[in-house]
Amino acid sequence: MRVLLLNQAFHPDVVSTAQMAKDLADHLALRGHIVTVVASRSIYGQQGAVLPKRETIPVPLPPGPALSHAPTYPAPVIQVYRVGASIFGKAGIIARIADFALFYALALLRILTLRRQDVIVSFTTPPFISLVGLISRLLRRSKAVYWVMDLYPDLPIACGVLRPRAHSTRFFEAFNRRLLRRSDATVVLGRCMRDRVLAKGVLPGHIHFIPVWSDLQPRPAGAADTGSELRHTYAPDGAFTVMYSGNLGIGHDAQTMCRAMLRLKARADIRFVFVGGGKRRSEVEQFISEHRLTNAAWYDYQPREKLADSLAAADLHLISLKEGVEGIMVPSKLFGIMAVARPSIFIGHPSSEIARVLAESESGLTIREGDDAGLAAAIESFAADRARAARMGLNARRGLEGRYDRDTACRMWVDLLEGLVGGRLKAQRGPTEPQPSPAPEASPS
Repeated sequence: MRVLLLNQAFHPDVVSTAQMAKDLADHLALRGHIVTVVASRSIYGQQGAVLPKRETIPVPLPPGPALSHAPTYPAPVIQVYRVGASIFGKAGIIARIADFALFYALALLRILTLRRQDVIVSFTTPPFISLVGLISRLLRRSKAVYWVMDLYPDLPIACGVLRPRAHSTRFFEAFNRRLLRRSDATVVLGRCMRDRVLAKGVLPGHIHFIPVWSDLQPRPAGAADTGSELRHTYAPDGAFTVMYSGNLGIGHDAQTMCRAMLRLKARADIRFVFVGGGKRRSEVEQFISEHRLTNAAWYDYQPREKLADSLAAADLHLISLKEGVEGIMVPSKLFGIMAVARPSIFIGHPSSEIARVLAESESGLTIREGDDAGLAAAIESFAADRARAARMGLNARRGLEGRYDRDTACRMWVDLLEGLVGGRLKAQRGPTEPQPSPAPEASPS
């Protein structure tokens, strides 16, 4: 097949959608398909154009005789075409819309100059970019797949950016429903997201649940990697390290974490580490500064090759999602945490996919938004019982394998795309449902 992935961010960008796109592209290319990517020349969220317009990225061959002893076949590669530039970065809503419009137009023009694709997979960065895939289907008869990373305009409505009954909101909602219904297949990241898409009138047979994933790289199983360079950077005094890694944006709850840190201000043996970026970064950094929290700090994103080491340098991870946003977005950071055998505390609603995975794998707790006392008590309980944290970490690793790892999820994608193009499509219903497990541990509060 000729497969085109359409997303604003792609390798070497480090945001999660860029990483998912690169993994899927690698897997498809190793399968023997011809993979093309259309992305932006900008690093996501930054101004200017720093990436080359055209790049051929070789796909590393996996170890073993299957591919490494087949020199007669051409080496698998990914052809990347990058267009435009971010003129304004994240300067404001109007500025971002202008950047999005430029990317829409240039991406469509680029796709129409390429050879006809069998299938175009459109992400949701920028919002509604799947329109380009549908236009290509109309003009070139390509299949159109809508990979819903975030639901729009649901996300800005839930975060208070758009008013639910505004004319613009109604227009965007009707527009997105049309995109969802007209796509040949819609891929969702969780059961709660599937329910939301079903409620928009999309036929069940068009919805496919394929979770995001993580590598199954070998990592220390148990206590934090205390001998690593990053561990010494984050917690040179050997404190129990609580980490929030990745994007902290408008869909995430920062205040519950901040108030819990304030409650634990005197606990020099507990350290809070933030690694990443996002719109709420300044909010957290200002809180740390105003309250003179000496046991908390923020660090920039780590490159992907160091991400596992960074995650493994913590004893416990925090994951946040504002209540009302469940099903609109599904944080992917959980699966990287599970891969390095670490437990998590999810701050959000129990119906979220994250809360359900933690409960099913018995690898963490769920604390409701605003319950900073419960969050602080839960952190203290883990710090007091590191053996319990290690057990939950091992549960997390076992819960990942065969359900949320890269090979499993990418095989589901291959089945979907090959079935769609070959006319034998079968619904992807997500990971095998686990056996019933005990209810998630209650907050110690």
